[in-house]
Amino acid sequence: MHDEPLPPGQDGQESPGADQARSGTSLTDDLVALLEDGKTYLEAEAAYQKSRAGFVADKGKWGIVHGLAAFALVHIALIGLVVGVVIALSRFLTIWGATAAVTGVLLLGGYLFARSAIRHFKEAGASFGDDSP
Repeated sequence: MHDEPLPPGQDGQESPGADQARSGTSLTDDLVALLEDGKTYLEAEAAYQKSRAGFVADKGKWGIVHGLAAFALVHIALIGLVVGVVIALSRFLTIWGATAAVTGVLLLGGYLFARSAIRHFKEAGASFGDDSP
């Protein structure tokens, strides 16, 4: 336990305004200081959010650039695969037959994916329909 002397006052107790009298501040001064601190906080927060938005924009820009580059390379690789399949099948079919077979399979796959996409879009659109019974 600390044995510190009590601050001056009657019977070891201070009067209600003794602390304010010693520090020289009033409630108005405290409120003004609080408002200034709030203003400083808001300015700092705005600067932080502005720098964070710039950081995200920069990273997002480069993410889009790299994503587009990856898409282009994958697209070119798939074109190479299709050409390779046509060349490989031309030994068993004529070149025109191999081209027709590969084109037919790709069109069938595209049709099936398009039907699936339309079904999903219709289901999503139906969720925005009238909810009344």
